[in-house]
Amino acid sequence: MNANVVSVFELSPPEKLQLVEDLWDDLAATPSEVPVYEWQKKELACRKANLKNDPASGLSWPEVMLKARSSYDR
Repeated sequence: MNANVVSVFELSPPEKLQLVEDLWDDLAATPSEVPVYEWQKKELACRKANLKNDPASGLSWPEVMLKARSSYDR
């Protein structure tokens, strides 16, 4: 292994966040190559059916954001 290669564990928090963002962007560029497993498809179908049967059970995007932010005191 090259001695000049830095381990991701040695990166600073901002560098790690940038790396994650870069990896996410790379994956998003070719969504057809990202595997979606059968259990994920089943879970999505179940959630979609639940929402169709009871539309009031879902949350609006502002409600989701409020709930997420309140969970982390932001």
